[in-house]
Amino acid sequence: MGDQRSTPRPQNGPRRVVIEAVQPEIDSGRFPIKRIVGDRVVVEADIFADGHDELSCVLLHRKEGTHAWTETPMEPIGNDRWRASFTVHEIGRYHYTIAAWVDRFKSWRTDLAKRVQAGQDIASDLLAGAPILEEASNRASPADRDLLRQWARVLRTSPPSDPTAALAIAFSERLARVIARYPDRRFASTYDRRLSVVVDRPRARFSSWYELFPRSCSPEPGRHGTLRDCEARIPYVAAMGFDVLYLPPIHPIGLTNRKGPNNAPTATPGDPGSPWAIGSPDGGHTAIHPQLGTLDDFRALLERARQYDIEIALDLAFHASPDHPYTAQHPEWFRRRPDGSIQCAENPPKRYEDVYPFDFESDAWLDLWHELENIVRFWIQQGVRIFRVDNPHTKPFPFWEWLIDTIKRDHPDVIFLAEAFTRPKVMYRLAKLGFSQSYTYFAWRNTKAELIAYMTELTQTPVREFFRPNFWPNTPDILTAFLQTGGRPAFMLRLVLAATLASNYGIYGPAFELLEATPREPGSEEYLDSEKYQIRHWDLSRPDSLRDFIARVNRIRRESPALQRNDNLRFYRIDNDQLIAYAKHTDDLSDIILTVVNLDPHHTQSGWVEVPIHDLGIAPDQPFQVHDLLTDARYLWHGPWNYIELNPHAIPAHIFRVIRDLRTEKNFEYYM
Repeated sequence: MGDQRSTPRPQNGPRRVVIEAVQPEIDSGRFPIKRIVGDRVVVEADIFADGHDELSCVLLHRKEGTHAWTETPMEPIGNDRWRASFTVHEIGRYHYTIAAWVDRFKSWRTDLAKRVQAGQDIASDLLAGAPILEEASNRASPADRDLLRQWARVLRTSPPSDPTAALAIAFSERLARVIARYPDRRFASTYDRRLSVVVDRPRARFSSWYELFPRSCSPEPGRHGTLRDCEARIPYVAAMGFDVLYLPPIHPIGLTNRKGPNNAPTATPGDPGSPWAIGSPDGGHTAIHPQLGTLDDFRALLERARQYDIEIALDLAFHASPDHPYTAQHPEWFRRRPDGSIQCAENPPKRYEDVYPFDFESDAWLDLWHELENIVRFWIQQGVRIFRVDNPHTKPFPFWEWLIDTIKRDHPDVIFLAEAFTRPKVMYRLAKLGFSQSYTYFAWRNTKAELIAYMTELTQTPVREFFRPNFWPNTPDILTAFLQTGGRPAFMLRLVLAATLASNYGIYGPAFELLEATPREPGSEEYLDSEKYQIRHWDLSRPDSLRDFIARVNRIRRESPALQRNDNLRFYRIDNDQLIAYAKHTDDLSDIILTVVNLDPHHTQSGWVEVPIHDLGIAPDQPFQVHDLLTDARYLWHGPWNYIELNPHAIPAHIFRVIRDLRTEKNFEYYM
C-alpha cells in the first residue's frame, strides 16, 4: 500500500450536493445584474445529489453593508431545477447565493410514506426517525427541544402492532415546521460565488428624455441663448411629457481650432464653436460658459425643472480643448506627437482638431482618474443625478468600472447613460461595468425582421439582466436616411416604436418635433446647419409641429404600467411584413397594451393580426374591446384574428388598450 500521508485531502468530503447553472448570473458572477427598487429577483439553479435522498435548498440574500443573510426556501420546479425569489426594497447593492444539503428528515419521511403505501413493515423505519429528531433537538430552542424529544420518544415506544400515534407524528405538518427551523447543515454545499444585483431608482428603467441646446433657446433670433432662456423652455418640455431634460456640455468653449458651421475647419468671428470642445481661459469642466450664465443660473434651472418633475441630465465629455486649463496645468495628461505638440482626437479619416483626448496610459493616470471623479462629484453637489456620458467606449473599461462604483457607493441614486454607438460586445461590456442605460442601434433598425430580432436579443436573452436600452430616433449626430426621406409619417412611426418598444427613450429637439430632415450632403447622417456648430432659432409654434402627438404618446406611457418595462415584450403575428404588432402587459393582465405600426411611411398597409386570446384570459366566444389611445377610437373584436389598416399620412400606428371585460366599460349596454 502507498503512503496515505501523501494523498491529497478531498476538498468537499461528505458534501454531496451539486449547485450549478445558477440564473441570473453574468459572466460567472463577475458582474452584477440590474434591478429597480421593488423588483422581485427570481433565482433558479440546478441542484442535485447522488442517490435518492431528499434535499433542502435556500436562497441567501442581503443588502450590502449588512452582515446577516436572509434565507428564502427554494422550491423544486422539475428536473432538479429549483427556484426562489427575494424583493429588493432599497437602492444600492445586494448580494445573493445558494446553500443546499441532504435533508435526513425529509428523506426519512419520504421513504416511510412509500413503505406505508406499499403495506410494508415500518417498525424499524419509525425507530430510525427518533435519532433524527433527537439530533435536531440539540440545535433547538428550549420549548422546541422538549417537543422534539417528546415526539422522538413516541417514535421509539410506539407498539409495532399499532403505530398510529407514531405515524401521526411522523406526517404532521407541525413536526415538519418545527424541524425545518433546525436543519442539519454540517455537510451543506454553498454555491462558490457570491452574486450581486445593483438596484436603481425607477427612473433608471422608465424615462422619457428630451435633448436641447441652451444656446439655441433664445426667443430672439440671432441672440445667444442663456440658462435663463432654457429655464423658460421648461414648461414647453413638460407639456410634451418628458421627465429628463438633457443638456449638451454647458462649459466654456475653446477658441483654438474652433470649428465653423457644418464642421468647417476654420471659424469666423462670432461662430460659437462646438460645445464638446470644452475649456477656455474662463474655465473647464466645472465652469459654465459665460454667455450661458452663472452657476446660480444653473441651480435655478435645476429647481425650476424639479417643479415640473423633470431632472436635468448633464453631459460628461472627458476630453479638453487646446485652451482648457488642464493643457497648461497638467500637460502630462495628454499624449504628444513626435514634434512635441499634443495629439488631437482622431477617428480616421475624421480629425477633431478642437479636441484633445486624455492619455489614460500616462504615468499620471491615477491623478487623472481622481480629477475626473472630482468633476462628477462637483455636479452632484450642485444637484445633478443623471449624466449622459459622451463616447465612453474611447476610455478604458477599468476606469468606468472604478468611477461608477465609486460614485454610486456614495450616491446610489445617480444614473449614467452610455452614448456608445460602437460594436455590440463593447456596448454590453460598458453596461456590465455599471452604466445604468445605454444608447442602441435602434436608429438603424427599420424592417420588421430587424426590429424583432433586435428586440428579442435585448429582452429575451441574458442581455436583459444588465443592458437597459434607451431608444433615440435621432440625435445631434444622427439623422437617418429613413427620417430624411420618410416625411412626417416617418417621424411619427419612429417615435411610436421608440416609446412603446423601450421603456427608456429620447428625442433630440426641437429638431424632431419640427421635422428637421435635411442632411449636410447626400449620403450623410449629419444635419445641415447642425446645432453642434451654430446657434439655431426654432419656431416652436409652427402648425406642423409634432408636439401634441408627442405629448399624447408620452401621456400613454405614463398612464400604462405595461409600457414601463421591457421584459414583458411579445411580438404578435400579422400577415404583412410592412406591419409590426407587439404587446406588453402587466403580470396580472390589468394593463394590456397592443401596438401596431405601419413601417411604410409612404403607403397604406393592411393585414390581419393574431391576438393570443388564450394567453390574455379571453375565451374564444368572448368579445373584447380595443381602445386606440392615439385617436380615442374603440373597436369590438372577436376571436384571435382581427383586421388592421393604417394610413401613414393620417396616423401610422395604433396603440390599443385591450379591455377584456366589457362590463367594466361605461358603454357596456351598447356592446350588448
